[in-house]
Formats: sequence, structure tokens, C-alpha cells
Amino acid sequence: MSKIIVTGGAGFIGSHVCEALLSKGDNVICIDDFNDYYSPKIKRDNIDDCLRNPNFRLYEADIYDNGIISEIFRKNKIDVIIHLAARAGVRGSFLNPGLYQKVNVQGTLNLLNLAVEFKISKFIFGSSSSVYGANDKVPFSENDPVNNQISPYAITKKEAEDLCKRYSKDHNLKVACLRFFTVYGPRGRPDMAPYKFTKLIGEGKEIEVYGDGKSKRDYTHVQDIVDGILSALEKEFDFEIINIGDSRTIELNYLIRLIEENLGKKANIVIKPKQKGDVEITYADISKAKMLLSYSPKVSIEEGIKLFVEWFKKNENR
Repeated sequence: MSKIIVTGGAGFIGSHVCEALLSKGDNVICIDDFNDYYSPKIKRDNIDDCLRNPNFRLYEADIYDNGIISEIFRKNKIDVIIHLAARAGVRGSFLNPGLYQKVNVQGTLNLLNLAVEFKISKFIFGSSSSVYGANDKVPFSENDPVNNQISPYAITKKEAEDLCKRYSKDHNLKVACLRFFTVYGPRGRPDMAPYKFTKLIGEGKEIEVYGDGKSKRDYTHVQDIVDGILSALEKEFDFEIINIGDSRTIELNYLIRLIEENLGKKANIVIKPKQKGDVEITYADISKAKMLLSYSPKVSIEEGIKLFVEWFKKNENR
């Protein structure tokens, strides 16, 4: 039985990770600041079941607040850190880049310093496919140059990866940076396309499509993301960057059609200009994940959207 810190543990991915760890019998220390990027009530609902588990402990704290976070480490003998907390969203990062820098970079640095001080055995960092930026080569490989980020959010994720690499080398800290590709599924963030489009189409309202709808994303079901994280916990390595994706590109127009089919309603589409920070395609080369983590995504986009819409219908008033 391990004692594992999950930062951002009340969020979309984090809450699923907490549940998976608890089901294995691990002790989970959840850190979340319940910020207002979207309704804090959604995050509290996410961990409602976890709070009933005696192996789960919740701390409401900001990873930027080093004093409070240090106290959490002092009170708990931590074995592993799964660091998923971040200011999320590409577009929001243009409005307040300083906040994204503070939380995503300085917050990560705080945790790395504590990992060294308290001799943590392993550090799993939730990075993002956004670090690839406007990459012309597809699929995206971990060996590709990543010098062309096109949003402050992406820059902060790349800077956090660089810190992880430095600390791994300088302090012999075992680190895995997992680059997640467009995660969706139950409890998905309300600002992401699957949730937002499902809600608006269901209500008979307009949906805004930026560009011609032919942009492509490597949509990855949250259960596959969780499987990748849990596998990284079990494997031994010094420092690795690993893509966690579905390795299949889905056109936005096709995503909308799947949502329409599962809702039994047609979308009222309004075409808008492309948005700053958006890329045309994300596409994961997952050969490294297969080799190092025995990772194999199981949920197709067709099955995943079906499951998501079923969940949404039961939880649309959350």
C-alpha cells in the first residue's frame, strides 16, 4: 500500500486517478485549490465518492503556496507524487499568462523541491500535447523538436518538463512526463468541445465552430489516460517523456456527427474565425508508450462518445 499525492485530484483526470488508486488499496492525498476556472461545485461532485473512502484525504490548497504544501508533506509520509494540477486552457492563458506561469511553472518547481527534500521515490507529471505546437511532422514523436509552442499555456508545460528533466538529472529523482492528448470522457471539463457541444446541441442552442471544422484531434478517453498513469507508476525508469494518446486523428466535423447521433438531435452550427493558439492537428506516436508502459488504448471515439453522452444525460444538472 502506497501513500500517493495527487495534485489537481478533484479535477477531471485527477478524480478518475484518485478513484483508480483507491480501488487498488492505496492511500490518496488529494490536493486541489478548487479555483474558479469552472464551477468548483463540479470538482466537489467529482470526488464525492472518494470522500467516503477512509484511505482518501483532501487538502484544499494552491501548489503555488509553498508553505501550505510543505506542511502537507511534513504531515504525511509520501511515496509518490502524481502532479496533475495546472491552470488549464489555451485561450485563457492569453488573458492571464502571469497566472499560468505562476501555477504551472513555479507550482511544479515547488513540488520538485519537496520531492527532493522528502526523498519521494517517483514523480509523475501530467504534461500536454500542446508542447508540440505547430508541428508539421505527424504523428508527434517524443524525439521531435519542441521549440514552437503557440500559447502561453503550452510554454508553461514545456518549461515544467524542462524543470523535471533538470531535477531528475541533478537529484536522481525518478520522473515521467506524460504528454496527454485531448482527453475526454465522464466528468470532462465543461469548456472542452465534447462537453460543450453535447450540452448546447442537447439544449437546441448554437455551437460555434472555429474554422471549417476540418481540424483534427487525437481524442483520448480518460480511462486510457488513467491506464497510462497507473502503468507509469509500476515501471522503473530515471527520466522519460511519453505520449499518452489514442493515435487516431478525429476531424471536428466527425466528432459533432457522433454527438448528434447519440443525442438524436442536429447541431445548429455557426462558423467563426480560427482562434489564436489553436493548432490544425494533434496526433500521438504511442510506440514508446507501448514499449515502456505496455500501453494500449482501448476506448474508440465511437464508443467513448456514446459512453460520454450516456453519462451526460444522467448528470447534466450537476
